[in-house]
This record gives sequence, C-alpha cells and structure tokens, in this order.
Amino acid sequence: MRKSFATARQMPINLTPFTLGTICFGNSWEVADEELLAQQIASVALGQSRHVERVLAGAQLGPTPNIASAATAAIAMLTVAGDDPSHRDGWMFQVMSWIAAHRATPGALIRAPQMQLADKGFDGLQLRLSNDNQVVTAAVIFEDKATSNPRNTIRDDVWPEFSRLEHGGRDNLLTAEVVALLQTQPALDPERAIQNVIWQAVRHYRLSVTVGATNQGDHGRQRLFRGYDTIAVGPVDRRRGEVFEIPDLRTWMAQLAVEVIRSIQEMVAPDV
Repeated sequence: MRKSFATARQMPINLTPFTLGTICFGNSWEVADEELLAQQIASVALGQSRHVERVLAGAQLGPTPNIASAATAAIAMLTVAGDDPSHRDGWMFQVMSWIAAHRATPGALIRAPQMQLADKGFDGLQLRLSNDNQVVTAAVIFEDKATSNPRNTIRDDVWPEFSRLEHGGRDNLLTAEVVALLQTQPALDPERAIQNVIWQAVRHYRLSVTVGATNQGDHGRQRLFRGYDTIAVGPVDRRRGEVFEIPDLRTWMAQLAVEVIRSIQEMVAPDV
C-alpha cells in the first residue's frame, strides 16, 4: 500500500546556518529523513514538483495519481547508462538544493527543478520581491555541484561562470527565466517587476556543493569559498554558500537512486 506523502516531518533536510565573515553566508545540510527525501525526489521525477512544493509549504496532501509511462521515463532519468553517474547525481543534487532552498525560505518564489539531466540553463532561480510584491529586488542564481573535488570545481567552473554573469553575460537567459517564473504569479506585472534585473546589485548567487572531511567546519569552508567576495563584490547577502557533507558521494548517490526508483514504483502501483 502506498504511504501518504504528507507526514509529520515534511522536510527531509535540516539546515545549520554559518557565516564566513565577508566571504559568504549559508547553511550546512543534513539529511534527516532519507526515505522522505527519496519520495520527494521521486515525485519531482514524475513531474509533480508543484505537489512537492505545496507539501514543503506545509499542506497536508496525499499521494497524487501517476501513470506507468511517466514512471518509465522517471526511472530512465535515474538509471546510469555507462560508467559516469555525474548527470544523474547532479540532477538529484539539484532537487536536494531546491528542497533546501524551500526549507531556508518558506513560501519563496523558486523555480522548479529542470527535467533534463544536462540542461544548459541555470541550476535554479529564486526571486525576492519588494514589500508590495511588485518589483524583483533580488534574482538569486543557483549553481549546484555534486562533485568529489569541490574546491577545484568551484575555482575552475563556478567562479568563471559567476564572473561572466557579473559582467552581463547571459542577460538574455536571466531575463527570460525571471519572466517565466513571474508568470506563475498572476497578480504580478512581469514588465514592471523586471525593470531592474539588469542591475548588478540585484543579482545574487547561491552555490551549493558536496564536500568531504577536508572542507568541514568554518576553516574548511573558508578555504572552499575563498575568492567568492572578489567574484561577486558588495554586501555579503549577495553571496550564499551551501554545503552537503558526504564522505563517499558516488556510493551514497547510487543508494539514493535505488530508493528513489523504489518510491517511483510504489507511487504508480495500485493501492491494495
């Protein structure tokens, strides 16, 4: 029998905040309920991100109906072809990042996870609005990296991308994604709301990354995020850093994928 999606513990990830002086601020993640995490990733894989978002906001909801063809496609996303699991792991980590973002800012306007493993858009996007909910005051651009080499990945991949965004690169994509997210809110006027998204100060950044033992604690995180404040200058609230400490990333992700697939199969099975 399928278990209800709404439980007393609806947040599978707990957050512990940290601040690294002027470098950045953010959270360290801990998976508090791996079964629930697998269920929520499974629902996103089935195209039910809106349902998960409502559950994360506190709604008491039962399981949604799903069809076998959706399950086949979802399971294919989570099945590694060949020896490289990085796309699968990266997508699951993006969903974890999205869940953690809802945990950190309940009720925020956050784009649902992409449904393609190697999508070339932003890993995620969150908008902060003015007090009258009419103007975008911050467009938070996500970079989510599930990697066994976090510092090298940040230095060689993330900092160049953030620097490019700081200097106006991909303005067309940012504007398009902001408008698409705003259009999910009927009460907003997208034309007015995006009038200042080209301003540098409105662009905020959120880097989420997997780390091992060498990057734990404030000293490790300072080494990890070194240079953030020179890439995206200005107040520290422009720079968020999120870390998920996991000693054996690929093994853990492989086990999580098995649990997610099992959850998908349970969700499409008839109730008995």
